Amino acid sequence: MNPTSTPFADLADYIALRRVSGLTLSPDGTRLVVAVAVLDEKRTAYVSSLWEVDPAGDRPARRLTWGPKSESAPTFLADGSLIFTSARPDPDATPADDTPAALWLLPATAGEARPLATRPGGIGTAAVARDVGTIVLASPTLPSSGTFQEEADRRKARKEAKVNAVLHDSYPIRYWDADLGPDRDRLFVASVSDSSDSAVVPELRDLTGHVGAAISAASGWDVSPDGTSVVVSWQQAEPGGSARQTLIIIDVKDGSRRVLLDDPDFDYGTPVFSPDGGRVAVALERRSTPDSPIDLRINILHLDSGELQDVAPGWDRWPASKPVWTPDGDALLVVGDDRGRAPVWRIDLDTRTAARLTGDDAAYSDLQLSRDGTALYALRAAIGTSSAPVRLDPAALAQQPVRLLSPVPDPEVPGAVTELVTTAADGTEVRAWLVLPTGASAESPAPLLLWVHGGPLSSWNTWSWRWNPWLAAARGYAVLLPDPALSTGYGLDAIKRSWGRWGAESYTDTMAITDAAVARDDIDADRTAAMGGSYGGYMVNWIAGHTDRFRGIVSHAGVWALDQFGPTTDAAYYWRREMTAEMEAQFSPHQFVDQIRTPMLVIHGDRDYRVPVGEALRLWAELAERSSNPEGVLQHRFLLFPDENHWVLKPQHAMIWYESVFAFLAHTVHGEPWQVPDLLR
Repeated sequence: MNPTSTPFADLADYIALRRVSGLTLSPDGTRLVVAVAVLDEKRTAYVSSLWEVDPAGDRPARRLTWGPKSESAPTFLADGSLIFTSARPDPDATPADDTPAALWLLPATAGEARPLATRPGGIGTAAVARDVGTIVLASPTLPSSGTFQEEADRRKARKEAKVNAVLHDSYPIRYWDADLGPDRDRLFVASVSDSSDSAVVPELRDLTGHVGAAISAASGWDVSPDGTSVVVSWQQAEPGGSARQTLIIIDVKDGSRRVLLDDPDFDYGTPVFSPDGGRVAVALERRSTPDSPIDLRINILHLDSGELQDVAPGWDRWPASKPVWTPDGDALLVVGDDRGRAPVWRIDLDTRTAARLTGDDAAYSDLQLSRDGTALYALRAAIGTSSAPVRLDPAALAQQPVRLLSPVPDPEVPGAVTELVTTAADGTEVRAWLVLPTGASAESPAPLLLWVHGGPLSSWNTWSWRWNPWLAAARGYAVLLPDPALSTGYGLDAIKRSWGRWGAESYTDTMAITDAAVARDDIDADRTAAMGGSYGGYMVNWIAGHTDRFRGIVSHAGVWALDQFGPTTDAAYYWRREMTAEMEAQFSPHQFVDQIRTPMLVIHGDRDYRVPVGEALRLWAELAERSSNPEGVLQHRFLLFPDENHWVLKPQHAMIWYESVFAFLAHTVHGEPWQVPDLLR
């Protein structure tokens, strides 16, 4: 195969690839719906529409929605009608450029989608009662607003005065790329009794009122099957600027609240009611300390007795998705990382054991189980395959999926994936995926790019649109994707090995697997580079100060100075549980800046609140201080995106990102003259 025949050879072709996300199943099991994102006419944003997929795998997918703005978060009501969120204009209202996201309804029978509910601040995540038409959704609302009109008037006043200032009295004030406040999420409830009657517009009743930061971006909630109760992961403030996630239950009729779970040593998330409404499956996260990492367990809370039970005490893996109950309530289905894969697991609640349902080298998400329990649907992806809908048997172990007819074909990749395993100095097994370009051989060895994943509690196990190794493979590079210490899917001991010691075992594991890669005869050991983002950026910053083995290093959104990162990130209290003064002194990359000899490409978004841009600014300043060039020109480069965040999401910026990276690699790895991308000249 000629690599130039694939869409990865041309960045414009790559960003134009359609992308599948989300999956929801109708109550009768006859309809699957996914979202498909496509590049807009200006090629500066992606717009998603909803498509129906045949669960039987016989009929081609068909498009359901045609709005000018993205349509997302689809879910079905009990009567089979489909609701989704979109900022597309109401055809019966005056057009506006800044229309907030509204809730739309597409009838089960036929007809056009219509607006179902609106709020001045827009509408976010919605949960639906299994058996009735009750919907509970979030909407950001200003603290002093009572009625809909008060909220609209206050927002209008701020807009006309061109005021966007926020006065805070609590921590945190930012999250990822969002400035928190002055509005805060509240929960609203609506009931749809007859979705076919377009004249019926349900009232959104304020269920919680203003509760400050209690309902946050980290919250999850579920509605009981009969629509009478809501369980919510509820943020509770703590002294010292900290917060914990408790679990509460809200009576839908009167809004009264009762605490179900609250323990200062644990956080509770992703609650899901059992089919009979008597139990709740909840993710329990044990808080970390400087000596002990977090641990994630699925527990069952019995609402009548208050008993809390670990569903699988011997399962040394972490849940990576919201659990799904089987109809009889005897088992849970969940995704969990496992040795570079993210298979589906079935947890038997009687034996309290977990077993793998899927036996392939893939990562699953968006689990949807039919009401009769006979068919399980999911999105399947892998290092070499983008997301596509599949069907599984919810009871068969180590099975292969049945592919359904996706609205998006699999992109042809320019190479192959192989697995690499080695042994670290302490005897621990270290594994990785190795992406090999077409044509790599002993006669024509490929230069190697080491890519370190973020997290650090993460794993290379699925397709990535942001960091896609096939773009590098199309340009002749092999890409090493290692899972060193701190990676998920290898048990708690694998995380303990380098907990609070980021530059220790995680670093030596990374070097050990790199040694194994360059020992292959189809890899050119003399032409290597290292890249990483977020925690991966930390690791390549650390690598830069500890070895000269690489010809170039790309650090995206990387942590540079732990003493600075800890108090300036968006949730300092989380990292402070691990980061001691000793860790900051011993394992901060900035302590080793004088040892850096390798050219670096530093990349950062100015709106990154998780790893603030100050990390890159300080790294750049300290590199500049050590430059001896009288004209001030460094051997390093700094690519700044003023309006991007932790990730580079805009298509045109993604192209600039890759163009800059590949230009830097051509210069450092291959010795070619430095060539600035056209749009940056």
